[in-house]
Amino acid sequence: MDLKVMQPAGVEVTEEVRKVSAEGTHGAFTLLPRHVDFVASLQPGLLSFESPTGQETFLAIDGGVLVKCGQEVWVSTPRSVRGSLGELHEAVNETFKQASEREQQAASAVEKMEADFIRRFVELQHGQ
Repeated sequence: MDLKVMQPAGVEVTEEVRKVSAEGTHGAFTLLPRHVDFVASLQPGLLSFESPTGQETFLAIDGGVLVKCGQEVWVSTPRSVRGSLGELHEAVNETFKQASEREQQAASAVEKMEADFIRRFVELQHGQ
């Protein structure tokens, strides 16, 4: 099978694989070459794949969608980190923590804009 893992910033993985394992919203699963075409919503967690030589590789993903069509397997995820199981724990914590902090800052900015809009709207109504 041909695996392609995509993120908003670009393609993380393009490799030939003989199996792919992941955790979907309805449980864990493994895809093999003769598996029926398949679509799954992915949970944040580990996605693993095995090369034709038997080497297993791990990606920590922040959710996403997996599509298997024929011999093609596409994964779209907002964030992923590649590494060994030992490396991934710290890398995931740091990468996803930074992303979470940025998301919180953006949400806080939106809340401030909404509050300012409402305050100005109320001032306009009282001024007329």
